[in-house]
Amino acid sequence: MRMNLPTTRQLQYFIALEKHRHFGKAAEASFVSQPAFSVAIRELESLLNVQLVDRTKKHVTITGIGKQVAIQARLALRDMEGIVDIARESQQPLSGRLSLGVIPTIAPFILPDLLPRLRKTYPELELYLHEDQTERVYEMLMEGELDIILIALPYDMRGVESLTLFRDNFYLACKRGSELVDPDNYSIETLPQESVLLLEDGHCLRDHALSACKIRNLDKVSKVSASSLLTLIQMVDADLGITFLPEMALHSSLLKHTRIMTKAVAKNSYREIGLVWRKGSMRKKEFRLLADFIKSTRQ
Repeated sequence: MRMNLPTTRQLQYFIALEKHRHFGKAAEASFVSQPAFSVAIRELESLLNVQLVDRTKKHVTITGIGKQVAIQARLALRDMEGIVDIARESQQPLSGRLSLGVIPTIAPFILPDLLPRLRKTYPELELYLHEDQTERVYEMLMEGELDIILIALPYDMRGVESLTLFRDNFYLACKRGSELVDPDNYSIETLPQESVLLLEDGHCLRDHALSACKIRNLDKVSKVSASSLLTLIQMVDADLGITFLPEMALHSSLLKHTRIMTKAVAKNSYREIGLVWRKGSMRKKEFRLLADFIKSTRQ
């Protein structure tokens, strides 16, 4: 007797609902109308003969069995992606769809130069980009929403493989003529209290700067933080404090038309830039090819 099985679309919709806990938001994320989305979820419940969600006017609660179904749905979709990956191995490398997650402190400095070269060398590659903080792109990677992520290391992760591309050194950045620091003769210990400006919590660049630049006395760090590198640079340009910028940002448009000067710090003050993918991915060879391509564009 043939068993009726859920469709891929039904599983994708239910995973979206389990993630967003809201029919409207889940439907929007799935690029489908809410009525069609709701019908698909009801059909899935009818097919499985279980209640996957408790519905109220304002809230959606995933039932106990619904949570179990969501876990298996993710595994099932990942296995189906594996089938596609097996077929892709016989095709031209770096072709077809590839979802890449990138963090905000890397994307604007690497992608503008990388993407045109990648498009020219691999015209059959359909690259989909998602920019977000490290925690979020890592979650999306493990949930199967992204194939690979480009992030700064180290970062605590499980169930992944990573490949380091290059080191990104830190530089002291201050307003030219600032009395807060003598760029040619300073130490972290001699900096004024709350003079070091950093990105807000959630940005791994904050943690990397604290660690790589050996800022152990947190009294040196300002209680005011920036939400983006652009804001951080504007604060330094206004002489509200000094900061430590990654090398890849030095020749970007962010520093143009500012009065900011930069100075190299200790040689061992750096973060590593790397590619990360799920352990056991069938596209490992393809990801290594992408890594080699990115490294070649920086030579």
